[in-house]
Amino acid sequence: MSCEILLDVSDLLPPEPLELTLEAADKLKPGQYLRMLHRRDPCMLYGNLDNNHFKYFQREGSTTAVEVFIWREDDAEAATAVQLALQTS
Repeated sequence: MSCEILLDVSDLLPPEPLELTLEAADKLKPGQYLRMLHRRDPCMLYGNLDNNHFKYFQREGSTTAVEVFIWREDDAEAATAVQLALQTS
């Protein structure tokens, strides 16, 4: 099973990126993380993630403006996978 779930919302209009990202995050299985690609900072997303017990890390994307890595806050395996992904990309 792949650890990364890729979700590219860079061509979508609000509120679809927020809705799709929250839906995808909610479906994460143990050990999985979501890598969301967006054309701008999804500032409305972060409070929702905090309120629903997710961790996240944002960085400038290589092909889009922003990449956001999202995982469940109690999932150490997914957190480790995110760290490895950040080191290798």
